[in-house]
Amino acid sequence: MEEEQFNLEIQALHLVERNYNVKDDDDHTNSSIFSTSVEKSVHVRQHWKEAAKKALHLSDPWEEFHLEQLETEVVCRYRFNAVRQTWVKDEVLVKIAKEPFGHGAMRSCYRLKKLSTFCHRQNWRTASNYVAKKYMEDVDRSVYFEDVKLQCEAKLWGEEYNRHNPPKKVDICQMSVIEFLKRPGKPLYHLEHFIEGDYIKYNSNSGFISCEKMRLTPQAFSHFTFERSGHELIVVDIQGVGDLYTDPQIHTASGIGFGDGNLGTRGMALFFHSHICNAICESLGLSPFDLATTEKLQNNKLASLQMSCITKVRGTEDICISPSNKERSHWKEYIRSRSASGNSPSGSFSFMSESSDGSVISNRECGFDISEIRSYTFDDNHDYDDEDAGLGPEENNNHFMFHSHDSGVESARGRRRRCESECSITDENEMVEFSQLVARQSRPSCVQNAEQLIELRESNENKNFGNSVLGYIHMDLIKYHEMGRFTPESQEYDHDAAFYHLKQAACCSNLEAVNLIAKIYLQIPHDLLCDITVPETAENFEIGMDYMKQAANAGDRASMIFLAKTYDSGDKITMKNWFEAVNWYEKAIKTEEADEGGEYDGCMDNPSYELIARQAELYRKGGFELKKNPSKAGELYNLAAEVAMSCMKGKLANKYYMLAEETFAEVEE
Repeated sequence: MEEEQFNLEIQALHLVERNYNVKDDDDHTNSSIFSTSVEKSVHVRQHWKEAAKKALHLSDPWEEFHLEQLETEVVCRYRFNAVRQTWVKDEVLVKIAKEPFGHGAMRSCYRLKKLSTFCHRQNWRTASNYVAKKYMEDVDRSVYFEDVKLQCEAKLWGEEYNRHNPPKKVDICQMSVIEFLKRPGKPLYHLEHFIEGDYIKYNSNSGFISCEKMRLTPQAFSHFTFERSGHELIVVDIQGVGDLYTDPQIHTASGIGFGDGNLGTRGMALFFHSHICNAICESLGLSPFDLATTEKLQNNKLASLQMSCITKVRGTEDICISPSNKERSHWKEYIRSRSASGNSPSGSFSFMSESSDGSVISNRECGFDISEIRSYTFDDNHDYDDEDAGLGPEENNNHFMFHSHDSGVESARGRRRRCESECSITDENEMVEFSQLVARQSRPSCVQNAEQLIELRESNENKNFGNSVLGYIHMDLIKYHEMGRFTPESQEYDHDAAFYHLKQAACCSNLEAVNLIAKIYLQIPHDLLCDITVPETAENFEIGMDYMKQAANAGDRASMIFLAKTYDSGDKITMKNWFEAVNWYEKAIKTEEADEGGEYDGCMDNPSYELIARQAELYRKGGFELKKNPSKAGELYNLAAEVAMSCMKGKLANKYYMLAEETFAEVEE
């Protein structure tokens, strides 16, 4: 009967085609296009039929374990709706194995069968296969729920990647939390669909890349998330079957959130140290991260393996410099989905929940404690299965599933409905927000990018010196090199690579790097990279002075004092310049109490009263581009005395008062 229906549909399509050709005999182009579309439609339908037949004849891979004979347990399931930013709670029936079948680094894996909530009969032989994962060590209950949010966040970035039309699209498994209410302690488990196939770990959260099953897509996806998020985060620990991933990890620039696996910029540094851009990275317009020549040579094996990968780019990918062409053409749907998911341009979103009256409130407003999740209000009557489109955004899907709270229309089971998102654009502010989002460009991974250097210079003018995430990443690579992370124990670390990353970090205006490289060029003792030196030449001294001025202009008090004393004494420079000296002394004195390191040495080395007294002495003497001014010198001596008195330096204060009187006497003469 099904075959007859299919054949009738084909005949109907051909009949429509003939009628179309009769009406448009002169338009052969239209006829050709219609014929092609008909053939394509039939071809696609045939493929789906073949796939469905194969799926129906597949055997249960867990049949030999006889899970259907185990005890049926009622569990409470918690699912996170990434579109509405709410948790959904319902009860499901499961059968779970007594012993784990595998172990990861932190969790044990158990076979589990779950009965569909749409099934009216308990046929466990056809129940879906799942994997339940439990932490081997005791962790706070909130960790389970935070892991689900992490996976939802990674899924959003997977969809962002897919919008740029890569050769192969990716997806991240939906994950939920189940609670065994009738077991002692009400233990929690993570619940995921069982993925049949070869499970491969493509990369880790600490720089590992699999060479056995080398793929281009996983590495390009991680790189994409770094640039597309504006360096705010990177999705790593990519693993799964094919391009269906599970258990990812997110490193954030701040190092906050997403569990203990979030290594911050240290994790980003480990990824880029072993990452070589591939054809997909290039087709998406991703820029290569700056590595030293020796580091690139170490990655030659990975580069050659990538060349042998079969995935080919088509040349139709949207480059990662702004929202994709699809986002531009469907800007209303795009901003609505962004507003609904709470996914800000930086890639982060706040967790939301529903109050008892149905309104949406944030966790921060209600004092949310996820460990007390049972006391929270949930959508208790929600009865959707895991395939519910509302439990996570889907590509090309601008609607979401919801449960109506209106009585009389919905049944007790809850009828599935589709509706327009409540977050559609209605005012000018959201239109402005979207236009700003379109104008915002993703940030490249390459320090030497000309546009980025311009941006860094503008940031410095706006007093945002040292905020570059790239700068922190390069500094982390320096520290990893020095501790021998990338070299065998018997060998010295790569000095050239470490110094290379120091220069890159300094280009990013990282204050720690600028200070360190200035000390290296000026032959000043330093704690980091103690083994690295440069020849003591006039040229290197000038380079060091330039870096020292950068640090001083960024507000580093120690650098200001160094420059002041150098111009004061004339050490290693052509001649003294007391005019420059008093200016740098003045800036150091006016520096805020908390310097760049959060500390203040005003009452320790180089206290302010000593700097003020030295200023007074220079004005009293005059010379070297500084005009003599005894009156100003007297005022400065008095100020130095007052500051010394406030620091409990009475004897020194009396000395400054005497010098002030002597200086004022010189004015009268």
